[in-house]
Amino acid sequence: MCNRKQIIVVDDDLEIRELLTRYLENNRFQVTALERGEALIQLLQQGQSADLVVLDIMLPGADGFEICRQLRTFSQVPVIMLTANSDEMDRVVGLELGADDYLAKPFNPRELLARIRAILRRTEAAPPSGSEGARRYCRFAGFELDTANRRLRDADGAIVSLSGADYNLLTLFLGRVGEILSRELIAEQTRGRDNLPMDRFVDVHVSRLRQRLGDDARRPTLIKTVRGKGYVLTSTLEQSDESIFPA
Repeated sequence: MCNRKQIIVVDDDLEIRELLTRYLENNRFQVTALERGEALIQLLQQGQSADLVVLDIMLPGADGFEICRQLRTFSQVPVIMLTANSDEMDRVVGLELGADDYLAKPFNPRELLARIRAILRRTEAAPPSGSEGARRYCRFAGFELDTANRRLRDADGAIVSLSGADYNLLTLFLGRVGEILSRELIAEQTRGRDNLPMDRFVDVHVSRLRQRLGDDARRPTLIKTVRGKGYVLTSTLEQSDESIFPA
């Protein structure tokens, strides 16, 4: 039983909290249900473990956007945001702040379950090269990625904050250095579903990863846009079993 994944549900609607708690527990998850986002931040900062957070946008006090922003300053736990607004901008803003996925209300709990399972599968995926000989540390453009701890450091050794979606996209690029990745491929590999017409979310993910890496969006030199084709990571890649930074 202790191997069950821990899900935290944050929603001010008691009926939704109770519904999701029952449904997810029946599907072999452990669930903690909270009414306010501030309680989530406090819980995680106190050391509560979580494998994924389901976070409503419309919350009393700090809204889901603000809570997601605060969360990303100290945690990479995957986040699925719930929105009652069908406006695409709500979803884009959530993704820009570090959410891994979104779901519009009203929703079928089975779809939420499918999204949760898909994200958890991706977060447990193999290191970027996907080969048996893959090594723990990947170095590129002055950065070092520890694939065991999912931790990225810059040239000075400072930790670069990555969400689960950021990490998945980065490892996709590192596994295919120099190869042009289409938006369709990126959507399929990082989101688990097709990239719909006019869907901006792949572009938002790439833009956010560029920000994390300090790559100028107007004149990117690391992740370049290939017009009409997609994106390409233009860096050499070195892999090692040893870190360049002291333990």
